[in-house]
Amino acid sequence: MKIHIKNGRLIDPASGTDALTDIYIAAGKILALAQSPDQAPANFTAARTIDAKGLVVCPGLVDLSVRLREPGYEYKATLESEMAAAMAGGVTSLVCPPDTDPVLDEPGLVEMLKFRARGLNQAHVYPLGALTVGLKGEVLTEMAELTESGCIGFSQAEVPIVNTGVLARAMEYACTFGLTIWLRAQDLWLGKGGVAASGAVASRLGLSGVPAAAETVALHTIFELMRATGTRVHLCRVSSAAGLALVAQAKKEGLPLSCDVGVHHVHLADVDIGYFDPQLRLVPPVRGVHDREAILAALDDGTIDAICSDHTPVDDDEKLLPFDEASPGATGLEVLLPLALKWGRERKRSLSEVVAKLTAAPAAVLCQGQAQPAGERAAAGRLAVGGSADICIFDQEESWTIEPRALRSQGKNSPFLGYEVQGRVKATLVAGHVAYEA
Repeated sequence: MKIHIKNGRLIDPASGTDALTDIYIAAGKILALAQSPDQAPANFTAARTIDAKGLVVCPGLVDLSVRLREPGYEYKATLESEMAAAMAGGVTSLVCPPDTDPVLDEPGLVEMLKFRARGLNQAHVYPLGALTVGLKGEVLTEMAELTESGCIGFSQAEVPIVNTGVLARAMEYACTFGLTIWLRAQDLWLGKGGVAASGAVASRLGLSGVPAAAETVALHTIFELMRATGTRVHLCRVSSAAGLALVAQAKKEGLPLSCDVGVHHVHLADVDIGYFDPQLRLVPPVRGVHDREAILAALDDGTIDAICSDHTPVDDDEKLLPFDEASPGATGLEVLLPLALKWGRERKRSLSEVVAKLTAAPAAVLCQGQAQPAGERAAAGRLAVGGSADICIFDQEESWTIEPRALRSQGKNSPFLGYEVQGRVKATLVAGHVAYEA
């Protein structure tokens, strides 16, 4: 279908564009970007015209952590429900961790997931393969075969590897094939049994704590092994001030490193737990105000590359339990954009800077290790002539209230339920077809 998006403010941080620009789409690709009538393609007759006057048009958002809950956890969410949530959130490319049931440790499972996702014709799904068989931290998976089946990196999800010898071998293997390891830094023993960040709030509430040292000890191990092996690593959801200081130092040293933060951690601190609010039961736990301020500073200076939703839909019954028994996680796909815009307003960042943290920056992580990434992955996070027409159109001023009935995700739990936010997706296009309209 030929589509003409007109009168929109096009923001594409990858190309440095921020201007009123019309987009002409044909056969799923961007045919032209026109800032004046004379730049429009000749003899173009649109089958559909979308008037984006007063709206922002940007590349489809790229989300580095989305649990789709299939296979194995369909009672928490289904592929259909979470892909619908992705479309409502403007997310056209997403990375899913391997902690499904069964674990994504065999090529057939990865191929099945990608086949199911393609059948829905919505967001592009990029699976992370399991680093070890069954995520048990003992036997390495066949990373080369998993890469051929569609994995873009390898992860242990939330399961730390206890045996550093196994982690070292995994990193050596990955480096040999130019693969990226995605790790969340947490020492198993220091973090075992903890449900809240160690500190005055956890002590007052009588909750078992996870010290910042659980993150920093793991980071020291990861960085030493990176120095020894040369492996490229993406750090998932760094949460502490001490951890971010180590990340900044490692980046300055020149280690091949990137990192993200969950959008909930950009705004929340342990004081928000209040009287045991299970909606605040997250992994990693929200830490002190000092840590949140460090996260904000790290976003400002580039220590943190990207903001992700850390979308983890949870069954309602699992959030009705006491705080220390409730399942960790929160829906994030549909609140990623408005919460990122809130960060931008509060920190006085330009709209282009906010959009960059959701598009160009995570897309760069997605393409790590590939000088010329192929196909749809190469087009993620940017709008260029000849590239796939993956587009998000949003109203940065529209206010709405985060409440269960407003969410398309099967997981209705969020620390921000009842909050009024600004910024709403009006339309999402994937490969040139309109996959969502408000």
